[in-house]
Amino acid sequence: MLTIAHLSDIHLGQDHRRDRGERARRRAEQVMAYLDALPGPLDAVLVTGDLADHGLAAEYEQVAEVLASRHPVLTCPGNHDAREPYRQVLLGGAPGEEGPINRLHQFPGADVLMLDSSVPGQDDGLLDGGTLDWLDTRLAAGRADLPALIAFHHPPAELHLPMVDGIRQFGEADLAGVLRRHPRVAALLCGHSHTAAATTFAGLPLLVAPGVVSTVTLPCEGGSGISFDHPPMLAFHVLDGSGRITTHYRAVPA
Repeated sequence: MLTIAHLSDIHLGQDHRRDRGERARRRAEQVMAYLDALPGPLDAVLVTGDLADHGLAAEYEQVAEVLASRHPVLTCPGNHDAREPYRQVLLGGAPGEEGPINRLHQFPGADVLMLDSSVPGQDDGLLDGGTLDWLDTRLAAGRADLPALIAFHHPPAELHLPMVDGIRQFGEADLAGVLRRHPRVAALLCGHSHTAAATTFAGLPLLVAPGVVSTVTLPCEGGSGISFDHPPMLAFHVLDGSGRITTHYRAVPA
């Protein structure tokens, strides 16, 4: 059985509005403290993008500090992230490395594939051809008898959130084609939407982590569409031995 915590959109930043930058860090630290204080272990903590607010190296230094944990922490980029400083600060990469940041993490009972759906200079997302080929190859290789979880930033389906649906992940038909070739995929995990949500994509669960820094609201809830009043939240995903995933959402107490 695999038990992971899933959070997203911490947006740590060097904001000229100092109170907003400090607030983002405080909320992210609140979530990480909650996870570190759990009486039981987690297999991993997944953070699905928008780690930094402006993609600056100094922001990734903050990210490294704040996400330090007794649990393994897995990350992928979002539209607010920048690949070169992300690679250099968080992954120890060399200057000048280019291309999407895709990583495979192997656990005793499952594979977790963290994909880069960001498109430099854009807010919407796409898994490019190289990433889809990488995904196809990794899903077919070696541990094809084990279930797999696929994580990225942008949801590849509409969530009926006007602020988000226009900047979701596009090119989704190509992703669906890869997924249909690999029945071992148990679920898709994403962020970007700043709201706890669950739907399906290509016949699979699509599970959306809440935003840590803020919450995007539905039209029926009124307001501007984004709230800074809701508490930070996260998801716990439990993947059992049959490949069935169960998700529990939690608000994190102050």
